[in-house]
Amino acid sequence: MELFEKCYNYVQAKEVMSMGFYPYFIPLSDTEGTEVTIDGRKLIMIGSNNYLGLTTHPQVREAAIEAVRKYGTSCTGSRFLNGTLHLHKQLEEELADFVGKEAVLVFSTGYQTNLGTISSLVGKGDVVITDKEDHASIIDGCRLAYGKMLRFRHNDMADLERVLEKCDPDQGKLVVVDGIFSMGGDIAPLPEIVPLCKKYAARLMVDDAHSVGVLGENGRGTAAHFGVTDDVDLIMGTFSKSFASLGGFIAGDEAVLHYIQHNARSLIFSASMPPASVAACLAALEVMRTDPELPKRLMAIADKMRRGYQALGYNIGDSETPVIPIMIGDDMPTFMMWRALFDAGVYTNAVIPPGVPPNKSLLRTSYMATHTDEQMDRVLALFEQVGKKVGVI
Repeated sequence: MELFEKCYNYVQAKEVMSMGFYPYFIPLSDTEGTEVTIDGRKLIMIGSNNYLGLTTHPQVREAAIEAVRKYGTSCTGSRFLNGTLHLHKQLEEELADFVGKEAVLVFSTGYQTNLGTISSLVGKGDVVITDKEDHASIIDGCRLAYGKMLRFRHNDMADLERVLEKCDPDQGKLVVVDGIFSMGGDIAPLPEIVPLCKKYAARLMVDDAHSVGVLGENGRGTAAHFGVTDDVDLIMGTFSKSFASLGGFIAGDEAVLHYIQHNARSLIFSASMPPASVAACLAALEVMRTDPELPKRLMAIADKMRRGYQALGYNIGDSETPVIPIMIGDDMPTFMMWRALFDAGVYTNAVIPPGVPPNKSLLRTSYMATHTDEQMDRVLALFEQVGKKVGVI
């Protein structure tokens, strides 16, 4: 086959576009967090990962602006060479204290954090073990590693133990799980995973991309939520969600972070986080430390919405966080539901395979601490109206 033939034959997305149901790459002309403007029309945003609503927080905005004034717009180089500012080191030190680990290493994106961490640690003869619903960046990090990747059924501890039992006792082993799973909104059972990792001499890495700012005291993450911080070897997080910025970090023992720093290709060969992004993270972190009410407000909103959806007859799976899936199943009803909500003034996310397993298409909804009760009541009313119209409920 000629190289570009696959491109010319790719028609699935264009078919959905022609029907008016295409839900992706929609440009926003304005956003204040809980509402966005599209083609001059305001919609309530329930499809963002801006969990604490800090993208428009005055303190975060001003910190980013001041960093541009002082440092300019870019570091124009990698952390390894000329791209490390005092701001980067300050952020790493403050994050290490926040999540309760010896050291932190900051990457340019969360995706690169998982790629660099996993691929640098898992070498020939090692094995990396992942939950089947882990994020794509974890899977891609495993693909880049020279070790072997094994998988276990989602949050199934018996299956995890089965996989661990199959491993050579002398192999290096890394178990990687999401803290909050990005599609289902459920939480990895760390109190059950930790003993299994200890029993089989495996290291444990938790991807807290959707958990920092959400779970634990002041939003310190999944390990803090369960009180097992000392038993989790590596904590990964992103800055594109609760931190209202862009980038990622890995936290753990200083010696392990030192090794990753000198072996993670996605760190060494990528330009570093720009000053404005680092400053925004520092400001967001200060808000998290000083305003414990934000995560509490976020969870109260999530509780309200879960109860509301269940009362309407929606299947929301096992969600226990601000990520609440509306399980639909087939692709076309999912697109139709998305479009009807979009037209009614609600912005959500349609997720179809391979983002979810076959016949598990869903609307991914997510919430912010800054949403108002009036907005949430409006969303539930529209979900009732649209769900009945489309035939989902």
